[in-house]
Amino acid sequence: MVTFFDELVSESAKQHAQKSALIFKQTKMTYEELANNVLNLACGLQSIGVERHDRVAVFLPKLPETIVSLFAISRANGVFVPVNSVLKGPQVRHILNDCDVKILITSSDRLKSLEPVLSNCPALQQVILTDKLPAFSIDGVSFSLLSDLPIQALKHVHRTDNDMAAILYTSGSTGRPKGVVLSHRNIVVGAISVAEYLENDQSDVLLALLPLSFDYGLSQITTGLLCGATVVLMDYFLAGDVVKAMAQHQVTGLAAVPPLWQQLMKAKWTTEATENLRYFTNSGGAMPQVTLTSIRATFPNAKPYLMYGLTEAFRSTYLDPALVDDKIGSMGKAIPNAEVMVVREDGTECDVDEPGELVHRGPHVSLGYWNDPAKTAERFKPVPAQLGGLVLQEMAVWSGDTVKRDDEGFLYFVGRKDEMIKTSGYRVSPMEVEEACYQGASDIAEAIASGVKDSELGQAITLLLVLKENAKHSEKEILAMCKKAMPNFMHPKYVEFRTSLPRNPNGKVDRSLLNKEVKEKYENV
Repeated sequence: MVTFFDELVSESAKQHAQKSALIFKQTKMTYEELANNVLNLACGLQSIGVERHDRVAVFLPKLPETIVSLFAISRANGVFVPVNSVLKGPQVRHILNDCDVKILITSSDRLKSLEPVLSNCPALQQVILTDKLPAFSIDGVSFSLLSDLPIQALKHVHRTDNDMAAILYTSGSTGRPKGVVLSHRNIVVGAISVAEYLENDQSDVLLALLPLSFDYGLSQITTGLLCGATVVLMDYFLAGDVVKAMAQHQVTGLAAVPPLWQQLMKAKWTTEATENLRYFTNSGGAMPQVTLTSIRATFPNAKPYLMYGLTEAFRSTYLDPALVDDKIGSMGKAIPNAEVMVVREDGTECDVDEPGELVHRGPHVSLGYWNDPAKTAERFKPVPAQLGGLVLQEMAVWSGDTVKRDDEGFLYFVGRKDEMIKTSGYRVSPMEVEEACYQGASDIAEAIASGVKDSELGQAITLLLVLKENAKHSEKEILAMCKKAMPNFMHPKYVEFRTSLPRNPNGKVDRSLLNKEVKEKYENV
């Protein structure tokens, strides 16, 4: 039985010792080797002073050493802080200082890029390098030497599954990133829930494409190792490289976010790359129906799992693949061992088809935001008394997302509460406008709608479009399409074509930045 994060490795090693746990390029690591490497590094970490609840950051691309580090930090009773490998010095410094990171595990080239900012990280005591020691001013300890120290018994600490295990930093598109504190229970129960509905087992081969600092990306590791599956690590890739990896490793499970799916669909897929895929998953944003149709045609043997989640509660809902055609656009129902409610501002339950805020309760709910009681109080609030039926108060995540449910209890995403457009007296979801564009013109690659202040309409709708390669559309053509597909109050007032859209470190479109840009451009028109 797995109770703690690090036991995802040690327990699976007992059952699948000689099976490949990790594959990276030409390197394979068995479960036994992974468990031994984790133990060795954990002993090394304790030898240089890692104590219970000390924060240890890992700033590396997706490598075997990265996985070993995360589990070793946990085995040494520390708290791991995965830092997205695409972040720059000032962003890394914010994370290191925000949660008082004591030790940083990175590489010499990344350390070189951080040299100007690390002097402003007073809590940082030690740097561990996975390759050569630097030839500049910052002292470092060798990862390999630390792992090769004589094995000593780990210091015993009486811990519970509600202890801190990790701090995951949100993308920070609306200001500086916030650190979401996850317990061992959050991570382990999340892995069990997802593995249950995905029906993962030791025969699976999962291709890990997403950042490990993203809860969705970390989930590929936790669900895979929980079940004794093989996880293929891949970083800095092109769509064609993914096709080759899928064929080479006979991948059975693939996860991505909508922008990544759109990139992958541009590749030339072979039968060898698609025939073994058992399922694919989507989270991190609504999947346009046009893109979903393309994916299903590309992977005809794979079940589609459309999911909704938030870092504060890991994963909340999924749609049964058998219902994808019957419940078009739905994000499904609650995952195993979770309850999802749709409530009004007063905490009462919404009626069928009445938009309300999604509230998630259960063991996936995280411990809150690191060192930020004010923001924690905004998002983590008691379960509505009318709905919970609890004698004692229980904290739930109030997501900030507006959803609605149909008469069978299936949920549909409407929009972020702070992104809803109020125009001509109507409340319009940006997603409704965007989906109409995808349906109206198959050569639209990406569409982003938002609202700007307007003296006549209250808010006017702006529409940013990225067209597929060699596609051509005029503003007049787009407006004509919108008039045909949507009622008058949903028509955009401004249409702008772009070659690309900005993204946050997790690969999602940076809507907050775009909203700021269009407001600056169009609110004074």
